Amino acid sequence: MMGVELAFPKVVGKQVYGSLYDCEEDVLKDTKRLEQIIKEAADVGNMNILDIKSWKIGEGVSVVAIILESHITVHTWPEYRFATVDVYSCGPHTSPLKAFNYIVEKLGAKKYTINEADRSSEF
Repeated sequence: MMGVELAFPKVVGKQVYGSLYDCEEDVLKDTKRLEQIIKEAADVGNMNILDIKSWKIGEGVSVVAIILESHITVHTWPEYRFATVDVYSCGPHTSPLKAFNYIVEKLGAKKYTINEADRSSEF
């Protein structure tokens, strides 16, 4: 008897993350504005937000958005005009890079690093 080859789905994982420098200090302090920026970034990256939580930590803010496809996070240090951003998506229809670039633009970063990781897996 011949073996039957089964096709298994592939998990697509795309992650874009980096550090943002010389950002607009007022935006980095504004919890509601940061939440709005993340909502807009999810739209730009074709992602579906399930929930957003944020915490004020001193002058800074941490925002975590759980998206259907994974997550978007922003952590800020206004006193240094610095932020970190992580956009991770398991949806082949999404663009974490577009979402990341949108956040960079809206935070007014004059300089930033960008890293990309392929976190895909085949079963």
